[in-house]
Amino acid sequence: MLEKIKKMLGIGPKADLAEVMSRGATIVDVRTPGEYAGGHIKGSINIPLAALASQMAKLKKDKPVITCCASGMRSGSAKSMLQNNGFSEVHNAGSWYNLKRFER
Repeated sequence: MLEKIKKMLGIGPKADLAEVMSRGATIVDVRTPGEYAGGHIKGSINIPLAALASQMAKLKKDKPVITCCASGMRSGSAKSMLQNNGFSEVHNAGSWYNLKRFER
């Protein structure tokens, strides 16, 4: 049921995330530092959503970016922010846990 709701809301993966990751995507976890410390994807970077605008320079605009959070709402906002600032390929993975199966 939850997956159907997420699909209706456009939350979660729409791309082949394994393929995107194989191309060296940067995984940006936009949860708080405390949430990130409780578990995250190996190799991901933690840039909380509230700090994303001031820390975008840490990311390369021409490299794929995958955003994630706890449920997909904050990562959806992060995706929009990045796209609005010239990032060419951004994917919202939804929950960071969705990416566990692709972990590097």
